Amino acid sequence: MIPPSASAPHGKSQGAPLHTIDLIRKKRDGGTLDAREIGFLVSGAASGSIPLEQLAAWLMAAWIRGLSLDETRALTLATRDSGEKFSPARLGKTAVDKHSTGGVGDKTSFLVAPLTAACGVAVPMISGRALGHTGGTLDKLEAIPGFRTALTLEEFEAVLTKCGASIVSQTPTLVPADRVLYALRDRTGTVESPGLICASILGKKLAAGLDALVLDVKTGSGAFLRKPEDSECPVGLHRRGRRNSRRRPAHRHGPAAGTLGRQLD
Repeated sequence: MIPPSASAPHGKSQGAPLHTIDLIRKKRDGGTLDAREIGFLVSGAASGSIPLEQLAAWLMAAWIRGLSLDETRALTLATRDSGEKFSPARLGKTAVDKHSTGGVGDKTSFLVAPLTAACGVAVPMISGRALGHTGGTLDKLEAIPGFRTALTLEEFEAVLTKCGASIVSQTPTLVPADRVLYALRDRTGTVESPGLICASILGKKLAAGLDALVLDVKTGSGAFLRKPEDSECPVGLHRRGRRNSRRRPAHRHGPAAGTLGRQLD
């Protein structure tokens, strides 16, 4: 497992004071941020201490310049540690999940989660909303009148105990940094970045305490990741932390299903 101490120290470690504008300039000019600097940005996103316009500027710099594997790892771990984490140990089951990197008409989670739970494992799924041209799993679920995805950890565990599977959103306490950065990426044209995509996915999945993860990695003109080599980042980083993961590559140049729209999905 990746030790908690490996994550960014959220701006509290010893060293020169950090300033957001300096980190924006550093990334803009092609520099590489270290774990402390990444942690400072993530902590500021979670707490609201860094203005959204500065976070947006850094996201655009990261989108243009790209993130190194070390930067992506630091961003992943800082995202994981930005709030509460779920521990599935009390469920007494192996905790597994899947994640798709995005595609129009994707309904995989609605089929895979209950089928997997029926096999006797737990499926604690922290999911995302719509990004760019794709529909979000949470948005589709909330098209059902009265369906609620923002659960507390206690409610999350209760649903898992009763049903075996639960699909929830980021909240102000559960991976709160991703909640902020995820929404900003959608509003600022910074979605299609392999490093930002990877850190967002794995930050959520690591916060769920999974034992195993299947990644449905889509590439092509109908997906966020255009090149096949971009699909290697999520699995490579997950395995680097000695986690059990499998990658299911898929080429996507059009819709993933015959129906489109939240209610139809």
